[in-house]
Amino acid sequence: MIDISVQNITKEFAVGEPVLNGLSFQIQSGERVGILGKNGAGKTTLFHILTGEIEPDTGDVMIASNKKIGLISQIPIYPEDYTVLNVLETAFAHLNVIEKQLDEITAKMEDDSNNKVLQHYDALVQEYDVSGGYEKKVRLEKVCNGLGISEDMKQTMFARLSGGEKTRINLARLLLVDTDILLLDEPTNHLDLNATQWLEEYLLQYKGTVLTISHDRYFLDHVISRAIELVDGKADFYEGNYTFYAIEKEKRFLEKVRQYQKEQAKLDQLKKAADKLHLWAFMGNDKLHKRAFSIEKRMEKLQRTDKPKTQRKLKTKFEELSFSGDDFFYVEHLTKKFEDRTLFSDISLRIESGDYIALLGDNGTGKSTFIKILMEEILPTNGYIFKAPTLSIGYLPQQVVFTHPERTLLDTLLYELNCTSQLARDQLAAFHFRGEDVFKKVSNLSGGEKSRLRLCMLMTSKINFLLLDEPTNHLDLHSREWIEEAVEEFEGTVLFVSHDRYFIDRFANRIWTMKDGTIQDYIGDYKSYSAMLENKKDKPNVLATKKASKTKAKKETGGTKQLEKELNTSEKSLHKLEIDLEQLEVEKEKVSDDYVALQEIMEKEEILKDKYNALLELWEEIATKLEELNNEN
Repeated sequence: MIDISVQNITKEFAVGEPVLNGLSFQIQSGERVGILGKNGAGKTTLFHILTGEIEPDTGDVMIASNKKIGLISQIPIYPEDYTVLNVLETAFAHLNVIEKQLDEITAKMEDDSNNKVLQHYDALVQEYDVSGGYEKKVRLEKVCNGLGISEDMKQTMFARLSGGEKTRINLARLLLVDTDILLLDEPTNHLDLNATQWLEEYLLQYKGTVLTISHDRYFLDHVISRAIELVDGKADFYEGNYTFYAIEKEKRFLEKVRQYQKEQAKLDQLKKAADKLHLWAFMGNDKLHKRAFSIEKRMEKLQRTDKPKTQRKLKTKFEELSFSGDDFFYVEHLTKKFEDRTLFSDISLRIESGDYIALLGDNGTGKSTFIKILMEEILPTNGYIFKAPTLSIGYLPQQVVFTHPERTLLDTLLYELNCTSQLARDQLAAFHFRGEDVFKKVSNLSGGEKSRLRLCMLMTSKINFLLLDEPTNHLDLHSREWIEEAVEEFEGTVLFVSHDRYFIDRFANRIWTMKDGTIQDYIGDYKSYSAMLENKKDKPNVLATKKASKTKAKKETGGTKQLEKELNTSEKSLHKLEIDLEQLEVEKEKVSDDYVALQEIMEKEEILKDKYNALLELWEEIATKLEELNNEN
């Protein structure tokens, strides 16, 4: 059964610049479809057309009769005194009406209990049961727990929430409503990792139809089974998830390149033949002109493939500053309190040169606060931060703010970087700010464009430590790939906060998890970390037994430069652990008569030994790979 049919629709907001230009597709009942395309391709416009919020200029849109459709970004207006719980309970409006009717009939039956009244009562009870009335509290708690809506938040006035929080509440409300077609526009933008994973599982069990716009590649891989990409206002179709789409799109592009090159070679061959015939005709054989004209007409009739276009890749990289020394960066007994609330306490961690660390945790646990303390934007309540004298930090905050938003992009670079106009233009062009874009005011940029501009400026600074707070937020898929290219080329040290599992999996070789006021240090990549959580749910503090390389791509290619870097990092970490274990031996002798203190030290020693053995195993693997590569060369 067809739930949605779109036939040849067009929509333009500026004359002669169509956003949608003859778009056609059909969605079958129960399908899970990803709507892909670069920013500005018309994805959100399409959603608003499907809900009837805006009308297409031409074409037809049909939604199956009796099918209810819900869009996450359409947040209804509620009374000022509505709490979050009141908003969520609007999802049960139909059930609430039945409850009221049942109460009225119950009161009436005290005086009149004839068969007609009893039959009406039984019919309402049956309707209430079939509509899930007896399960609504369970459903409400399930959705709230999954999306991280706490009891305190339920009692908060809805009007006081941030835009992101309102979107999350509206997502919960939509999931509770008996909706047949879900339109999800960036549903994971305001969710932490746990909530995102819960949403994935929910959608896999959902019986209705799902259309989603998302830049979360893990989410798309897990949820969708079909992709529709909007290109130049029309649809390209891919029968698979995001990974299939990415591979198939590249295949199609290469095939188009081959077809284009084949056509151009044929046209070139015919043109040369026609030119020769014209030349010979001028030398005394006029009949040859006729043959040349015939060839030229044949050229006009040949099928022409448009020259394939591809997204330009990032043409710049971070200016790196080499690091020398033993201690790179560490914190000891770091604590942060806000009045009577302790966000985190007594955190002691060490960052080694060459580490790529992902800092994970639920929303509100203090990740961004921790980063701001490291950047000395705010002060800790207690604790100590050590930074090596040769440390140079490049910082990309979650919310990018410019001191002079009234300046143009070009002026911003000229003032901030003290460079020539040509160098500023070249740097902006490398980050896809071209032509008239460079004269835009910074205040008029979107969140993603501001992040891109800040990255553009960071690239010119000599740094050896990158600190990134949600670096892929607000960015489309292509922009995320630009950042990933830059980070992949960076040879220094990186600490980043992210909910983008693709980004985490690609780069992290250590995982820091912030929970219950502390940070657990896990040595390994995201996949092994996830597997550990799955296998050790009853032992969340167990350390991994294997460390992964910095990126999946580099792990597979196994370049000598990368392996040498990883070997050096492992050796430094092993040396540090050896010193720590020796120190524990000294401490054990000092407290040999104190059983409790001795037991605590021995527990620490056991954890360090596990880390040491895991790291030693990794060192052996890297050393073996490096030796094999050197022998091959």
